[in-house]
Amino acid sequence: MRRATCLILLGLVSAPLSIRATVLIPIEFRELVTTAPVIVHGRVVDVRAEWIDGRRSIETFVTVEASDYLKGNLGDRLVVRVPGGQLGRYRTVFVGAPAFQEGDEVVLFLRLADGSAPWIVGLSQGAFRVVADPLSGRRMVTSPVVMSKPGDAPETIVRGDLRRRPLDIDSFRALVRQAIEQGPRQ
Repeated sequence: MRRATCLILLGLVSAPLSIRATVLIPIEFRELVTTAPVIVHGRVVDVRAEWIDGRRSIETFVTVEASDYLKGNLGDRLVVRVPGGQLGRYRTVFVGAPAFQEGDEVVLFLRLADGSAPWIVGLSQGAFRVVADPLSGRRMVTSPVVMSKPGDAPETIVRGDLRRRPLDIDSFRALVRQAIEQGPRQ
């Protein structure tokens, strides 16, 4: 009897707690390209976190100096809003949000918000890193971990999978142009 009463009380006490979760649904590359009105290739020149929503949360504002636009145009410099960040000892963690540092070379797939800074489509799925290949020195675009392939089957992530190899920046641009020409999947 005592055990049952304790279990009921425990259930009543924990019932009003809200449970939140972030679910990342993989986005197919062509859908990513057609969904984003702006695709920019550039370098991160500033990263700053700020309190938002009456000091209830922190967001990071990333300033990107645009090298070129693969789609759309927001000018030579743009500020992108990323959920989460750290200010002193306070930190807001947003699962799936990319983290940036000054000097990062990136290709970002952006959506525009009314009167606010643009944000990245699909969180880290819309943020591609550009790195130098250690052997050739060519600039290579690395793909995010979660990215869907055409079809309904979920993608299995396998370390060393040849399909997940980096692509040189010119081939990546051609892939984006091809996806723009093909348009949305019917």
